[in-house]
Amino acid sequence: MNKKDDCEQAIRTLCHVWAEGRPADPMQHESFYAFKSWLEQNGYSRYLNFRSLRGPVADAELWFNEERKQAWRD
Repeated sequence: MNKKDDCEQAIRTLCHVWAEGRPADPMQHESFYAFKSWLEQNGYSRYLNFRSLRGPVADAELWFNEERKQAWRD
């Protein structure tokens, strides 16, 4: 089990790495679930393993939306 603060920092950083590596489509919002799949395919799923009242995936989605300026989606 990882520390939540360490996972938050990693997720916030990795969402920018993920976004830089994908083609931009101005007509489509970035998808947290596409990002989550990318995490799993690239060996980063360990950052979704921490204790959380909301649940690690819900927290990761919140951080993703904040970093990608999509907090209005929550």
